[in-house]
Amino acid sequence: MNILTKWFSGKNELSYSFIRIFLGIALLVRGALLASDISLITAQVGSNQWYWWYSYIVVIHTLGGLLLAIGLATRLAAFFQIPILAGALFFVHLKSGLVKPDQSLELSALVLVLLIIFFIFGSEKLSIDAFIAKRKLKQLNSVQKNK
Repeated sequence: MNILTKWFSGKNELSYSFIRIFLGIALLVRGALLASDISLITAQVGSNQWYWWYSYIVVIHTLGGLLLAIGLATRLAAFFQIPILAGALFFVHLKSGLVKPDQSLELSALVLVLLIIFFIFGSEKLSIDAFIAKRKLKQLNSVQKNK
């Protein structure tokens, strides 16, 4: 156990990245599930009149989840997810309350908070965003070195 503790010590960026990857995959799967069955969302919203909102949710959960998982345009992907989760939390799940077997309110609140964190802080080291930033920095240093 001590060896694992030593290895994990100082590797907080890995845990942050793993949370982002898991959240992205979960949202991607949620988007795919919603795309496969419109009744999943109409049962919660209570009407078929929200097709534009349904389409937004499916596209943003699917595409945004993929972007979050790979760490590409992380802040943007999180930003577009936030209204969905805020709407789910305040207009759908809050009505049900906390004491409910499916835990929709707590889970929606957790996902919303995580999305806000990723919107503010970005994706960390284990991401395409970090790879691109590192590559740009190398190119900039190379250009400055050649001058």
